[in-house]
Amino acid sequence: MPLDPQIATFLGFIEQAGYPPMHEGTPETARKAARAMTVDLVTPDKVIAVGEVRDLKVAGANGERPARLYLPEGDGPWPTTVYFHGGGFVIGDLDTHDQTCRRLCRDALTAVLSVDYRLAPEHPFPAGVDDAIAAVGWAGDHREELGGGRRVAVAGDSAGGNLAAVAAQARPDIVDVQLLIYPATDALTERPSRVDNAKGYLLELATMEWFLAHYVSDEQQGLDPKVSPLRAESLAGQPCAVVVTAELDPLRDEGEAYADRLATSGVPVDRTCFPGLVHGFLDLVEFSQACSAAYDDVTKRFHRRLHG
Repeated sequence: MPLDPQIATFLGFIEQAGYPPMHEGTPETARKAARAMTVDLVTPDKVIAVGEVRDLKVAGANGERPARLYLPEGDGPWPTTVYFHGGGFVIGDLDTHDQTCRRLCRDALTAVLSVDYRLAPEHPFPAGVDDAIAAVGWAGDHREELGGGRRVAVAGDSAGGNLAAVAAQARPDIVDVQLLIYPATDALTERPSRVDNAKGYLLELATMEWFLAHYVSDEQQGLDPKVSPLRAESLAGQPCAVVVTAELDPLRDEGEAYADRLATSGVPVDRTCFPGLVHGFLDLVEFSQACSAAYDDVTKRFHRRLHG
């Protein structure tokens, strides 16, 4: 299916702005650009209302990490969803994904615990993923103080989807549901979507390689299931999953492969691939009706699994 016209207009705006590609800059400039495209575009009247927002600390692998808790309006208890932001393990923070977490909290009726895991290159693999696993363990121990319900989910987009998948593999005793939004699941395998969608659709292959070079030190680390969860020896016994991909995303095929692997391992999987959309469409709901409709669909699927 052709690229959604409203996304095409947005991508044209970025191209006309004349900014150099992310992979030609530094992590610092990339982080500033990510905030400019997210935080700086949210005016006070556009902030999505939820019942309560609270900053707190959670356990990381090497000391406490900042986190932000979102609670729905009304009375709980609610399930708790531990959310990991995307950004190639290099960029992104609690603020860049504030609106995403607010939407998820409001529309899926879940407490959302957004975790500020450590980023590369200052903290390369396995710092971020170990923080994610530790945070899920902490959430399991403190669920009564978070959403108040017994169910715990993990969720994330892109690199955050990777962390959510690895955390689910590590702590199936805690995680009941996993929401994996265009997840990175296999760092090294070249699949058709990486070739077909290598350039021109927001996330480009050169940027993916730039992210990976900051995150891991060599190919051997890329083969580690904590980097490439698709390479886990077994996915049997994993929590039920909602796996979301986009047609024009370089990561599409590895996300689909992970959904296949979960399903063949006996895990209940609700999966969908959105035609005409690109990687990062959750961040484009204000610019594209198709992205907004896709977000609504994702939230409904997640709500069914979380509250079913």
